[in-house]
Order: sequence, then C-alpha cells, then structure tokens
Amino acid sequence: MGELVTVRVCEGISRGFAADARARVAAVVGGADALVESLRVRVGTIGAAGVLTQVNAEVDGRRIRVQEAAADLGEALDRLSEGLRARMAAVTSGWTPRPWPRRPRTRALLTDAGPEAPAALAEAAAARPGLPYPARPQRIVRRKRAQLVWCSPDAAARTMDAMDYDIHLFTDPATETDAVVYRVGPTGYRLARTVAAGPPTRPAVAMTLSPCGAPELTEDQAVVRLTAAELPYLFFAQPGSGRGRVLYRRFDGGLGLIAAAS
Repeated sequence: MGELVTVRVCEGISRGFAADARARVAAVVGGADALVESLRVRVGTIGAAGVLTQVNAEVDGRRIRVQEAAADLGEALDRLSEGLRARMAAVTSGWTPRPWPRRPRTRALLTDAGPEAPAALAEAAAARPGLPYPARPQRIVRRKRAQLVWCSPDAAARTMDAMDYDIHLFTDPATETDAVVYRVGPTGYRLARTVAAGPPTRPAVAMTLSPCGAPELTEDQAVVRLTAAELPYLFFAQPGSGRGRVLYRRFDGGLGLIAAAS
C-alpha cells in the first residue's frame, strides 16, 4: 500500500519524515474496509512555528481531505493519522453532522512562537476567539476559479465536512443563486446566498439561515472588510455579475480567494 501513497514535503523537511508519513498513512488505509485511492500527502511548515499536513484521497469514489496543524513533525503525523481514520469512517458509515464547536486544530501551537506565529492559525480563530490576527497588511496570495456544483445545502454541508473545509461555495438549485454553507454556532451549520431567500425545504441537518444576501464588494473592499472585522472568511458577491466569492485566511498568513467561474 505504501507505494500507492504520494508524499510531497517542503524544503527543510527530511526525506525520512516523508517515508514515515507514507508508512503511517498506508497503515491507516490498509486497515480500512473500503476502496481507497489517489492518496496524496503534503507536508509544509508554518513559518518557524509549526507544521501543516494535508492528505487527499478517494474513499469508495468519494473525495475526502484532512488538514491538520501541529507544533512538530511527530504530532503532525499523529493528528493526520487520527483525522484520516475518522474521516474515512465517517464517509463509509453514512454522513452525520459534525459536532460544534469542533476540536481546535491548533492546540498550543503558537503559544510561544514569536511575533509572526499568530498569522499561521487565523483560519482556526472561530474555535479560539482569543487568538490574535496578524497586524501586517493582508493581500491575496492565491486565487482559484471553480465551476460551482449545483446541489442542495445538505449536500454542500456533507462535502464541506468530507473535505475538511470551514466554508463551502456552491450553487443552490432551489434559488439558482450562488451560496455558501459554513461552520458556526449554534447548530454548527449556516446557509447564506448571494440573494436573500427563505430556508431550504425539509433540510436533513439543522441549519441556520442568513437573512440577508451577500454584499457586493470589490476584491479590495472585501480585503478591507475581512481584516478590519478580523473575520476568518468572508462571502461576498462580485459587482456586476453577482457571482459568489469567498475570501479566506490561509495558514501562512496570506489570503486566498475562491471565485465562481463564469
């Protein structure tokens, strides 16, 4: 099984760790009662503060992703293995809503890591309200244009969970508008659309509803709003087209932008 696991590590991480990561992931997958394919592991650093690991796979034809931050390489592998085992079990046993609030991804990663460290874990700030955001100016460092899937909010929530996202952009066929589901209390799931509309019909999961449509903002305006309000992510509409966009904080401290393809 190990030869079927692709591992990519960033500069500064030893080849020995790559071999350990391959063996650990292969051991988790080898004990699964499911068809697991397309295993890809990525390991990177978060400044000088810690390690970011990610595994992508297909389990019985369904895409999953697990992403974990940790203080060191050993903890990174422990958490990645634990997360992969739990995600595979969830996918093969039938989806159930994830509990909220979720276990913080960060634990004690940045307690003594120095002035640059807080930027690394901004994505997890909803689970750790006391975590400060970086003071340095923010900019968009990664852009992704996606053909949005037309699906129900329930299906979008299931995809969000399987892919370990905190927010997921899709198109709601009931309203024919771009929308997001995202992780927030009190139920753990919330639905927002580019245009205000009523709640979904007979949802399978308890889901709160944003009463307002997404604001129309330019990219610069969205960056200002996200950073000024210290938000982990921001759903907004592109002026003119009205298509949905998500601006989010990356673990490296920069910003990412996901935009609906025209």
